[in-house]
Amino acid sequence: MAPTDFSTLLPQTNIQPVIRGWLNDDMPTFDVGGLVVGSAPKKALLYMKSPGVFAGKPFVDAVFDILECKVTWEDIAVEGIYIDPAEKGKIVLATVEGPANLLLRGERTALNTISRCSGVATACYLSSQKIKMMFPDWAGAIAGTRKTTPGAFRIVEKYGLIIGGCNTHRLDLSQMTMLKDNHIWSCDGNITKAVKLAKSAAGFSQKIEVECQSLEEALEAASAGADVVMLDNYTPEELKVDAKKVKEQHPHIIVEASGGITHETMDQY
Repeated sequence: MAPTDFSTLLPQTNIQPVIRGWLNDDMPTFDVGGLVVGSAPKKALLYMKSPGVFAGKPFVDAVFDILECKVTWEDIAVEGIYIDPAEKGKIVLATVEGPANLLLRGERTALNTISRCSGVATACYLSSQKIKMMFPDWAGAIAGTRKTTPGAFRIVEKYGLIIGGCNTHRLDLSQMTMLKDNHIWSCDGNITKAVKLAKSAAGFSQKIEVECQSLEEALEAASAGADVVMLDNYTPEELKVDAKKVKEQHPHIIVEASGGITHETMDQY
């Protein structure tokens, strides 16, 4: 089955000004290199040389659309597909046509974006495939954190998460309320008080997640009305015991594990 086309997630009215800003950052004044190469029509080839999941196509399209260059993608350039160019050494993904100076102006912005997005997608794909193979009946999800590149570039990384088959978690501080230890301390250490206060502002449509260091904290958070409890910095053995107890008493709650989990250790959780 062909991967889902997620490109429509990215509204062009939002993406285009952001990418235009990246291009302006890369060339705030004179284009001396562009003067040297001139503006005669040329073609550039986009190669994939390392194995991985291809992602970031909409960003490349946007870069060269702004520069009024034409991008023609090869049939193999499908986001979400794991591609191994080992036999051929490299695979042509696309041909870009336009004035030489404009091709070079967009080159690095396009390559940086697609490389980062594909790298994130590949890491996500390898992790999700590992768990699917080891635990075919597992109904959970792997999610990325909010530890992204500051600013607008985080949308590239979050998009890569989706293409790679993982969840984005929250996109920003406004999308879901996460109450961590600092929030709880500010409410006199009272989890119930913090959850109730958050829910009074968030309403029914926004989820509340609480970071918990123990079973007692998790049960209090669930009883107070939290939608998600994060069992933070647990060992795999401790996690399985406490997560089961939380689900037994609060079947509706989502249990999240975080802290110390890597691609190498994730199957232990």
